[in-house]
Amino acid sequence: MSPYTFTRRNRTSRTVIILIGVYAALLALVILFNAAWWLMALLALATLPAVWDVFQDTQAGLCLGPEQLRWYSGQRQGEIELNDVDFFRFDTRWDFSVRISLVLHSGKRIRLPDESLPPHREFEGLLSQAGYRVERHHFTVF
Repeated sequence: MSPYTFTRRNRTSRTVIILIGVYAALLALVILFNAAWWLMALLALATLPAVWDVFQDTQAGLCLGPEQLRWYSGQRQGEIELNDVDFFRFDTRWDFSVRISLVLHSGKRIRLPDESLPPHREFEGLLSQAGYRVERHHFTVF
């Protein structure tokens, strides 16, 4: 199996446009509707993690090699030997997002960070093609 690498950058034009749109909407509420500026500032606090990611240009991704899987997201990172993995579990949540967990032979479950994951269909195909067992669970809570 040839190594597979996926990388995602947080400084994208989509993120910047969304932030500009949110700030324009909050400013419009203050100017046009005389909304309380302190309340709009409080709402703007929710955007600070996105602003930080854009400012720092953090990256997330994973590398799947023949013997190990490595993932990273900002300052967090992890790796595991693939022979310790029993199977890959793909959980479709109620919001239609897909979470991926590694289930080890010991029964321990390691959830991969969402921001470091490639498109789930692509990743599932790659894992199946490489001979790893993949389980799909739809609309689970855990």
